[in-house]
Amino acid sequence: MGNTDFDLNASQPVGLVYDDVVQENPILKGFPVFDVDQIEILRGPQGTLFGRNSPAGIIKFESAKPTNAFEGYANLGYGNYNAANVEAAINVPLDKSWAARFSIQNQSRDDRVTNPRSTGTKELEGYNDLAARFQLQYKTSDFSALANVHGRQLNGNATLFRAGIIQKGTNELVKGFRYSSYPTDGINDQELKSYGANLRLRWDISDVSFFSITAYDRSEIYSRADVDGGFGAGPGSGPTFIPFPAETADGIPNLRQFTQEVRVQSNTKDPFQWIAGFYFFDEKLQVDSFNYDTFAPGNPQNGYAVQHQAAVSRAVFGSVNYAFTDAFKVRGGIRYTKDKKDFDAERQVSPFGAGPTPLYTTNPRDNNVSWDIGANYAADKETNFFGRIATGYRATSIQGRVLFGDGISQAKPEKSTSYEVGIKRDLFNNRARFTLTAYHYDTKDLQLTAGSGAVNQNQLVNANKATGQGLEFEAQANLSREFKATLGVSYNDTEIKDRNLVVQSCGAPCTVLNNRVPGTTSAVFINGNDLPRAPRYVGNFSLKYTTPIGEGEFYAYTDWAYKDKYNMFLYRAVEYTAKSLLEGGLRVGYKWGDGKYEIAGYARNITDRRQIIAAIDFNNLTGILNEPRAYGAQFKYNFQ
Repeated sequence: MGNTDFDLNASQPVGLVYDDVVQENPILKGFPVFDVDQIEILRGPQGTLFGRNSPAGIIKFESAKPTNAFEGYANLGYGNYNAANVEAAINVPLDKSWAARFSIQNQSRDDRVTNPRSTGTKELEGYNDLAARFQLQYKTSDFSALANVHGRQLNGNATLFRAGIIQKGTNELVKGFRYSSYPTDGINDQELKSYGANLRLRWDISDVSFFSITAYDRSEIYSRADVDGGFGAGPGSGPTFIPFPAETADGIPNLRQFTQEVRVQSNTKDPFQWIAGFYFFDEKLQVDSFNYDTFAPGNPQNGYAVQHQAAVSRAVFGSVNYAFTDAFKVRGGIRYTKDKKDFDAERQVSPFGAGPTPLYTTNPRDNNVSWDIGANYAADKETNFFGRIATGYRATSIQGRVLFGDGISQAKPEKSTSYEVGIKRDLFNNRARFTLTAYHYDTKDLQLTAGSGAVNQNQLVNANKATGQGLEFEAQANLSREFKATLGVSYNDTEIKDRNLVVQSCGAPCTVLNNRVPGTTSAVFINGNDLPRAPRYVGNFSLKYTTPIGEGEFYAYTDWAYKDKYNMFLYRAVEYTAKSLLEGGLRVGYKWGDGKYEIAGYARNITDRRQIIAAIDFNNLTGILNEPRAYGAQFKYNFQ
């Protein structure tokens, strides 16, 4: 369910749950992943247990919790461009009931791109990202309390928008392109801070368990970039013709999120199991948008707009599981959600002299019932059949990007229904396993972002309907005592179904493939298009070799990921069709001392494949690239 929304108030179809807490805003979703105990991926709509804004699934990260053993680790890494990674954790039991765990990660890299001009930011793509987490746990036989305090500080650069790097009439890089050179006259800077705390309580009383999860998170970000991706404007601009300068910034000076979940569930081995709960979400958000005069000394600010949003969501939910037999089990659930948002936006200073706008406001109110039902049948010890029907929901989305336009945009709620059936089977005396799944979904009023284009303005729209269907195949196998392999392949067919849906195509000179609206120069119909950023084929493969050497174990591991071509925007254009991409990684290492020590060398994107994965379409043929090859070495020490 792809989309192209980069707004700081974007609603996304995949939810993120970190330590049992939903991270709603895109900035909160970027918290680093370290000292992790478990990663869980739930595909398809998860509206029953996880609520709104999860129609495509949920990713769950669970941090390693305090234990009753004194233990920890230190992981040190160093790579090209002076990339350094330090990750460490220490677990300290305080007594038989109390334990604490502190973990930290610091990642940094020197600048790897240089601006050869006398104006603009000189060195780019370096960063320093520091994150830490402290947990304190109290645990008895029938009660546990886990407190979690965490924070992050990032200093670096915004994504580089590179002017004119796409050859007109193709989706290839221009000849002579150099990754390390970025001639620009704009300022590029990015700073982010976030911190938060949560408290998870559990009581086990007889055959019932009670849970309470309370969380509070705050964040702020400022991100500024030269969006036109080059220097100058009009004749003499470069490295390609730039019709007008675009140097902007967006920021969140204040994001506050508070959540409270209370649930109760059965705690028996009976055939009937159940769970019920209440969820509360409260968010306060301010988004600032700035424009800068690139050609004035010091690149001063000459435009400003502000947005405010207060969002509240309440939900009650319940789910049941029943085992008719040891082989046949069913489950089902339902959730009622009530959402409200109070939103305003205004432009106070216009970069084009258009003057301020009035205060635009909107106050949408939504309610929704999500449900799911599924079944699993074990035909024998090796074979399981499964099926599921589920619904998903995204609440009203709002964007107030009024710096360059007059008026806010709003997309009404979208609702999805998903169907899936599949088989899981163990093979060769449990040495191999595969899963094959077929799925289909229908989405009504799909929320999409019609971005930039000829009008240089983002606009939220609803497509009457969108569909998707496909097949997913996954397999794991112990090929021998030394070799283990995994394989994943999926086919995904998506389609926008709305004969009247029209968007603006590129403002830059590009080769549009959609039919234009009669009497217009840039408006096009997008009915029948694939969803943006939704490749037809996706694949991954890994192979691991291990063998004892001396007092330890040598290993070599390679993994490869493939994704098919996709549309970068809602419309189709030759230049804005991302090429298929195959990237591979390699890790070679040695463990000894019963796993106490490990040393390894690694490489990512080992073929150094460089291509355009995203673009800016309102000014010139501006592209955004994938990450170049990275390599280095790591040393890990475990103690207890």
